[in-house]
Amino acid sequence: MSADKRVLILGSTGSIGTQALEIIAGREDLEVAGLAVGRDWQTAVAQAKGFSVGTIAVADETAAAEATVGFDGNVLAGEPGVIELIGATAPDIVLNGIVGAAGLGPTIAALTQGIDVALANKESLVIGGELVTELASAAGAKLLPVDSEHSALFQLVENEDRAAIDRIVLTASGGPFRGCTDLAGITVEQALDHPTWAMGGRITIDSATLMNKGFEMIEAHHLFDLPYEQIAVVVHPQSIVHSLIDLRDGATLAHLGYPDMRVPIAYALTWPERAEVPVERLDLAKVGSLDFEAPDPDTFRCLALAREAGESGGIAPCVLNAADEVAVAAFLEGKVSFIDIARVIEQTLDDIGSGPAKGFEELFAVDEASRERASEIISGLN
Repeated sequence: MSADKRVLILGSTGSIGTQALEIIAGREDLEVAGLAVGRDWQTAVAQAKGFSVGTIAVADETAAAEATVGFDGNVLAGEPGVIELIGATAPDIVLNGIVGAAGLGPTIAALTQGIDVALANKESLVIGGELVTELASAAGAKLLPVDSEHSALFQLVENEDRAAIDRIVLTASGGPFRGCTDLAGITVEQALDHPTWAMGGRITIDSATLMNKGFEMIEAHHLFDLPYEQIAVVVHPQSIVHSLIDLRDGATLAHLGYPDMRVPIAYALTWPERAEVPVERLDLAKVGSLDFEAPDPDTFRCLALAREAGESGGIAPCVLNAADEVAVAAFLEGKVSFIDIARVIEQTLDDIGSGPAKGFEELFAVDEASRERASEIISGLN
């Protein structure tokens, strides 16, 4: 039986990529078209051999050179190689699991070629949401969200008249510091100890600051074409309810399930069908109770900064993301404190300013300028 859908996985050695491969391995209707990684070429080569993949891309040039020696197939090098991989493998869908701004270029490349994108790279919409959604529409390509919250919303709103939706509600676990009002003295180890999800370093810190939920508000704005006054956040520590929508007739619909990223990954890869995923079925009696509380944007300043940047639109979300990437990296390296993350982001937003996003090239330039300014601010703190 030949595969119905060929999947290109960008970020195949990360959490999203490895779980996607697990799903594909159990299905005859899905095939791996190609793999792209940052540096871990050894794991990528092992994956390629396991899934009979002939072409991989390695973003790090040095690692790519090493991969050419250790892999019998074709190795494409550097960030241009990741872009080239999309055209070279002609996939039916691209799963973009790249972390950070580096994921925007591949999203643009896939959409330009009219290829559907299963999007786990939130920066594609945070940085270039207006332009990316316009490109997808013009190319007739689909953006299929992989984030658990946006996948839930996608399923909830898919068959609803948009005029019937009063509000969408993103749930947040609250991270390791839920309920705290003093974040001074937080260590890297404490911030990386997420109570619900096992994720990479940057996204785990973004969860601890609630910036991740701020990014998700911006994503939701673009994915579902709703103004920010119709997008809310509620803290839900059990992470059982992934999102909700309020309808004009007074009904509220919710998407529930144990936290397991294989569910939204499988939905994006097999949409419009539903795959059978071997996950534990929800037992509400076993769960016992579900808790909800309002977020604290005064203590978790990043959440408020993200909403402000989203409402400003244009280049502001691009500045927000760039400053966050730099500040979080500095925190992980011990160069700034946990509370400095929001300070660096706010100062960078103030210094770079706002304005319309006229094109992707301008956004890339703004991203670079914002990183430089954030680094200067960090240097001034030390």
